[in-house]
Amino acid sequence: MRGFAVPAATLIGLAAVASAEAPTFTPTSIKASFLEQFTDDWSSRWSPSEATKKTPVGGETFSYVGEWSVEEPSEIIIKGDKGLVAKTKATHHAISAPFASSINPKGKPLVIQYEVKFQKGGNCGGGYMKLLEDGALDTKEFTDTTPWVIMFGPDMTCPGTKVHFIFRHQNPITGEFEEKHLTTPPKPTIGEDTKLYTLIVNPDNTYQVLVDDVEASSGSLLEDFTPSVNPDKEIDDPEDSKPVDWVDDEKIVDPEATKPADWDEDQPFQVLDEEAVKPEDWLEDEPSDIADPEAVKPEEWDNEEDGEWVAPTVKNPKCEEASGCGPWKRPMKANPLFKGKWTAPLIENPLYKGIWAPRKIANPGYFEDHNPATLRPIGAIGFEIWSMTEDILFDNIYIGHSAADAKALATETFHAKKAIEEEKKEELNKAAAAKAKEASGEETLLDMFDKLKENPVEYIREQILNFIEEVQVDGPVEAFKAKPQVGGAILAAFLTLLGSLAAIMGLVGSTAAPVSKSTKKTDAVTADAADTTKEPVATQPAATPAADSTVRQRR
Repeated sequence: MRGFAVPAATLIGLAAVASAEAPTFTPTSIKASFLEQFTDDWSSRWSPSEATKKTPVGGETFSYVGEWSVEEPSEIIIKGDKGLVAKTKATHHAISAPFASSINPKGKPLVIQYEVKFQKGGNCGGGYMKLLEDGALDTKEFTDTTPWVIMFGPDMTCPGTKVHFIFRHQNPITGEFEEKHLTTPPKPTIGEDTKLYTLIVNPDNTYQVLVDDVEASSGSLLEDFTPSVNPDKEIDDPEDSKPVDWVDDEKIVDPEATKPADWDEDQPFQVLDEEAVKPEDWLEDEPSDIADPEAVKPEEWDNEEDGEWVAPTVKNPKCEEASGCGPWKRPMKANPLFKGKWTAPLIENPLYKGIWAPRKIANPGYFEDHNPATLRPIGAIGFEIWSMTEDILFDNIYIGHSAADAKALATETFHAKKAIEEEKKEELNKAAAAKAKEASGEETLLDMFDKLKENPVEYIREQILNFIEEVQVDGPVEAFKAKPQVGGAILAAFLTLLGSLAAIMGLVGSTAAPVSKSTKKTDAVTADAADTTKEPVATQPAATPAADSTVRQRR
């Protein structure tokens, strides 16, 4: 089995990302009617639901058993910055927090802003919040039927995404509530990064939806919602019905039309092209597919157990060079006589009276609300979601009346995170690109030198280990093809080492033995000494200079 080795490019990319010191979380000084950054005292404000209920259709019973936790994100961007996390997938989650005092939107802008981070990526499920009616919340029994004023935030609808903006509006005549949905909601791309969602509802009935602090939608509460806030002045008379003799077929089949005598319905759509000629280079005796000449029967193949081995087939290369192979057949062409099945043409219906519609009557439920922005008082916030994605993180919730304060909070929190996330993503992309480039053998000497400057020892070590691994797995030839620069450098170093060793051995072998000269002086040569002149005399080395007299001599 091939061992696992982390490419140098990946290590460099990760090291660059890790080298950036993450900033430390500091609570904001911005004030609002409700501002939540999930500090250590969060549990005194938030309560998970313990409700159990039945679905409207089918009577299925379910409970809000999804786990909630306040923790740092899986990828820490700001140290100590925690968020509310829906931990469990394919489960109903519900949690709520009452306000210290209710928020009355009358005559003031209502600003809602918060961050959502789908840490495990997107799948079916929601990340939207609900602003609940004042006095309607029982925290332990919070469900999807708890009365709310506004529902806002992202929803993954499988497929696709959208940002909900729905408000409940009360009919002043009947007293009934009706949900008003933004007709064309924004549909942003939702990945694993932090996303910021902002809603501003102004007293003049205008609204703004921002995604990542950039406007994604804006318009009027009176014009952009379905169903509309104000009903039509007139409606169809429910008691009116279409007369029995009413003809609403605009055209009819011409009763006087007859099929032409020369209309042949039996003619086929295509016929053989009798003018076609077989190409001169057509190889009629060659098969279109042949046995793969490079295929080899596996060593473990057993004819008795596996049957007779047959090589797989490949396209005949001769056929690719010619017009075709095998028996030649005339091609088909469009039949000029083909007309298909005859049908009588349509003509104007002389009895046609038009499209019938019931008569209009005055709408007994008509009303006109000139100021739907005057929403009902809000007393709490809640997240009531079902999702196939776990670890959805919510943070930095602002609910108040100042768009400027919400933007200032976004600058302190979201934009700081966004800059770090984008920097990390850029570094990882660079590392991935470098890894791909290295794997494809496109890494240039200039690339290698740049990495050597950053961390020479680690880079050289990784390159050598990766090359050795390639040799062990694919052989030296393939290793040199995959990493020619590394292989060339190793080969050059090896040859240099051999050359150095050869030079050293040559110097040692050519060195002559030292000749000793005697320091003893004589005036005459004795008889014995005369005999020794026939043999070479080893001389002693010259006397040591006076400056070296401190060195002790062996006696």
